[in-house]
Amino acid sequence: MTPPPPASAREERGSVTAETAVVLPVLVALTLGLVWLVSLAATQVRVVDAARETARAAARDESPSAAVRLGERVAPPGARIEVSEEAGLVRVVVTAEVRGPGGLFAFLPTVEVDADAVATQEPS
Repeated sequence: MTPPPPASAREERGSVTAETAVVLPVLVALTLGLVWLVSLAATQVRVVDAARETARAAARDESPSAAVRLGERVAPPGARIEVSEEAGLVRVVVTAEVRGPGGLFAFLPTVEVDADAVATQEPS
């Protein structure tokens, strides 16, 4: 016959379940937050690439609409691309919005990421 567990062990029974029930939602919320931050970083990289691609195309003396189309292939959906030319330089500004993940993070505002690129126009 096995002896009964000591009184201290009986008082702690179920505490692991209670601790897990408290910690698990915090871990899920932390994971969602990290995923959102990775999404922000990925969008920023795409915006930078789109600005660079558009500036290169415009500097090669392609039409502004053709350069913007090339940038749109790289940019995230809904991004705005602005091209301006002045004194032998082409400047491109790309802006995109990143929405929060929703759910617990519905309170997070929409974040706007942007990038600009400047290129020297190539001689014709």
